[in-house]
Amino acid sequence: MLSSLTANEIGMLAIGAAGIGFSKSGFPGISMLHVVLFAMVFGALPSTGVLLPMLVVGDLCAIGFFGRKADWSHVRKLLPPTLIGIVVGWAMMDRLDPDNFKLLVGGIILALTILQAARLLRPHWFEKFPHQLWFSIFLGLLAGLTTMLANAAGPVVALYLLAVSLPKWELIGTSAWLFLVLNILKLPLSYHLGLITPDTLLVGAVLAPMIPLGILGGRWLVTRVSQKWFNTILLGFTAIAAMRLMGCF
Repeated sequence: MLSSLTANEIGMLAIGAAGIGFSKSGFPGISMLHVVLFAMVFGALPSTGVLLPMLVVGDLCAIGFFGRKADWSHVRKLLPPTLIGIVVGWAMMDRLDPDNFKLLVGGIILALTILQAARLLRPHWFEKFPHQLWFSIFLGLLAGLTTMLANAAGPVVALYLLAVSLPKWELIGTSAWLFLVLNILKLPLSYHLGLITPDTLLVGAVLAPMIPLGILGGRWLVTRVSQKWFNTILLGFTAIAAMRLMGCF
């Protein structure tokens, strides 16, 4: 697999690997960059087997940088429904039309993004529902499905953590721990599906040094923007990710 890659493809994958790190530093909407680039090189489904171990590396690096700031109460709220979503997604992997799924999820994410943007302007709007149990269950299930079927749950989790008004460093640390647990649990499922092989692991190992470089770049940006601008940038990246899932570009 590695020996068959062209120089252009290796360049695309290196950019995608750096994008993994950048997305783990608080801008999960940028995750569509590595999803798209890896899918262009390996194909949509096979690329998930290359990406998943690299995402675990990114999670470990993110915990090293930001993990002490995690808010464990939100990890505990999201984890059970997200695990259920992963199992459902794994069971549906051979039966679900991925294009229809991405269109549906993209539409839901975009609608929630618009709603959260409105709440930034009018904080009293819908101020109670992000803290209700059904909200965490719904977004947890959606995150589980999207992480299993498209490795694109970052925007969903970010929307939840923005909605409950987590500060930027707590948001990043909470996301890091949540996704480390989820991605480790997905490893045996992807291996069972034949998506993780010695060849995919070799590709990931070669590209892995780009991940901490991406995290450093993201941390540099986070330290230089206010909470308000962080929230705005995060919503912007999330909207772009949603439109990409919907096939708008």
